[in-house]
Amino acid sequence: QVQLVESGGGLVQPGGSLRLSCAASGRIFSINTMGWYRQAPGKERELVARITSRDSTNYTDSTDSVKGRVTISIDSAKNSVYLQMNSLKPEDTAVYYCYAMVITGWGTGGDYWGQGTQVTVSS
Repeated sequence: QVQLVESGGGLVQPGGSLRLSCAASGRIFSINTMGWYRQAPGKERELVARITSRDSTNYTDSTDSVKGRVTISIDSAKNSVYLQMNSLKPEDTAVYYCYAMVITGWGTGGDYWGQGTQVTVSS
């Protein structure tokens, strides 16, 4: 019903920057929340940052380890979310997953995930 397609991952040196993009398509009535999670080898998936639309206002939150280094933004007209990551560290290395909480119709909807994009921070 709903597909999320990510792009923008890759290899970057410590201190570098990357911008991840995610576009949602399919049966979308509205999107409440879009965001990014990540999973490093041997670790659980964790929230990186998310943005929630409520009463025409966007609310953002992010995990403490990335505060001040990432900016999440949304283009509601394009059903897209972006994650600008700066001052990247080796510990940011992970597969990054796009997430969306989508309303697909009256009283229906769910959580959707992208296929993941690899971010590797290494010299």
